[in-house]
Amino acid sequence: MCNNGNCLAELLEKILIIQQNENQIIDGCSNVSLLNNNTRPITLYCCCTNDLWTMPYNYDGNNGVTSVFRIESINDNCATFRMLIPGNDSYLLTDNFFTINLNYVSCIKCLSNQIIQKK
Repeated sequence: MCNNGNCLAELLEKILIIQQNENQIIDGCSNVSLLNNNTRPITLYCCCTNDLWTMPYNYDGNNGVTSVFRIESINDNCATFRMLIPGNDSYLLTDNFFTINLNYVSCIKCLSNQIIQKK
């Protein structure tokens, strides 16, 4: 149940807290803590079309598109995400960010926890 009327912002805040405090156990997104991993990769869906949200990135001079993100900060109803590049068994951390008004997000899907390191 939402306390302030914005369930997505509350969920992202919980994920952000457990990413920053690995020993902290807080229910959020399937009620599973990060279990010593440092990232809960997520995907976002557009509120108007329910399409998977994708963003272009540049990584080591290569351009691509990703739909996997890491929450980096949240301020009221705006969230800043870092773009992740899916690899074989993990994700690559990029230096590409975007900020979105959560009013444009219909749902969030949590993916498996990961320990993510910058190349």
